[in-house]
Amino acid sequence: MEFGVLSLLPPLLAIVLALVTRNVIPALFAGVWLGATMVHDWNPLMGIYASFSEFILPNLGDEWSATVLLYCGLFGVLVTVLQKTGGAHAIAHAISRRVKSDRGAQGSTMLFGIIIFFEDYFNALTVGSVMRSVTDKMRVSREKLAYIVDSTSAPMCLLAPVSTWVVFVMGLIGAQFVELGMTGSEYMTYLGTIPFNFYSILALLLVAIVIYKRWDYGPMAKAEHRARTEGKLLRDGAEPPSDDSMTDVQMVDGHTPKMRNLIVPLVVLIGLIPPLLLWTGGFPENDLVTAVGESSGGLSILMAAFAAVIVGLLMGMQQKLFNFKESINLVVTGFRSMMLVYIILTLAWSIGSVTSALGTADFIVNLAEQTTAPAVIPVLLFIVAGIVAYTTGTSYGTFAIMVPIAMPLAASMDISMFLAIAAVLSGGIFGDHCSPISDTTILSSAGASSDHIDHVNTQMPFAITAGLSGIASFLIAGITGSAIIALIVGVVILVILAYLFNRTWGLKQADELKASA
Repeated sequence: MEFGVLSLLPPLLAIVLALVTRNVIPALFAGVWLGATMVHDWNPLMGIYASFSEFILPNLGDEWSATVLLYCGLFGVLVTVLQKTGGAHAIAHAISRRVKSDRGAQGSTMLFGIIIFFEDYFNALTVGSVMRSVTDKMRVSREKLAYIVDSTSAPMCLLAPVSTWVVFVMGLIGAQFVELGMTGSEYMTYLGTIPFNFYSILALLLVAIVIYKRWDYGPMAKAEHRARTEGKLLRDGAEPPSDDSMTDVQMVDGHTPKMRNLIVPLVVLIGLIPPLLLWTGGFPENDLVTAVGESSGGLSILMAAFAAVIVGLLMGMQQKLFNFKESINLVVTGFRSMMLVYIILTLAWSIGSVTSALGTADFIVNLAEQTTAPAVIPVLLFIVAGIVAYTTGTSYGTFAIMVPIAMPLAASMDISMFLAIAAVLSGGIFGDHCSPISDTTILSSAGASSDHIDHVNTQMPFAITAGLSGIASFLIAGITGSAIIALIVGVVILVILAYLFNRTWGLKQADELKASA
């Protein structure tokens, strides 16, 4: 049966409901149900039955899906173990002892945020809460601390070769490979998106520029001026949230954190991935390039994460931070912490199968080929993903909705698959940074103990600056296909915009800063 324009109804329903309810899970399920209803002659009761029997359960039972869900759970366990053993706190303490200025405090916070690249929630809460005493001492406003934390956590999770975000996106990419009949490594495909993830790169660069040049503007300039000249780290009447209730796992009382508790498991995790990729790709029977291309990224990361978890647990038990029984409880807690990811991924795979059955991708591709130049598609994907993420407050949900649209579009219009996926990823982070209902934005406010609305208001001008530069980069990349040229253009525009905004929208506070110093 040909559905034509009606094939757009399930993903559109998912988007609209996500915007209205601010919750992506019922929105995705409603999209699955509507699609199943359409397939079965618009019978709503058959739609409920088919939602599970034809779409949700088959996707759950697939070997690839089970692999993705398992290594997502292992990442949850790893984060839980690292939080319990306190290695991140030890690294932060070592950094803080060398800080002598406000610029050093901010730079150290950014560096620490880059180090904690493997999980955004852990990053937002840990970096903010640990570095807060250091930045407070140097009279850095809480709004500035929250901005640095927020603008390094999510971008780093997408620019690093391995993180909880990486495994989530790989799950979406792998599902589309099946739907499109494509072969290749979903992990290598993800790595190929990194040079094109322009917003994440530009947002990180802007943080470094703002710190080094002190190019504050908008509400942030006022917050920094207040903190430096009056010593008020928060505005009068601010209501910072408490982050204590957001972390269930705490370090052992009286334990002195050791840096090796973080470093060793991460070295195991990252160090095992390359040899495991070669092994799963048939090396040495296959040559290096062939082995990498035929490798199983999901299985490789799963095994590396499992080894890192075992190492982390053994180190914790050896230091008597917990016993064997408590280590099993940490494992259970870690898997349970990823429950939301499990549900979103399962429904994302299901709605991808639904749109495939309805021919949604074919309809969108034909429409785009007739109405839109291929060079503009990456820009449109970035903007639409940004709008969805801003209004829903979830990057994961945005990726789940947009990746099944972007990949078929790229495959049919001869657009770089890396570029199309990266446009969705960048748009999701951009909208997330601007959204007051974003979970990572809320956690960044909590970790930094900054008034949440103040954090949103002070961060948004910087996010928009990086977003405008990102749009230019995606347009150039769509025209030239070159990540290098596009990034150079984006960086130039970013620096110009930041400079102009600082001169026209900032405060002349150099004299006050010198006086307070």
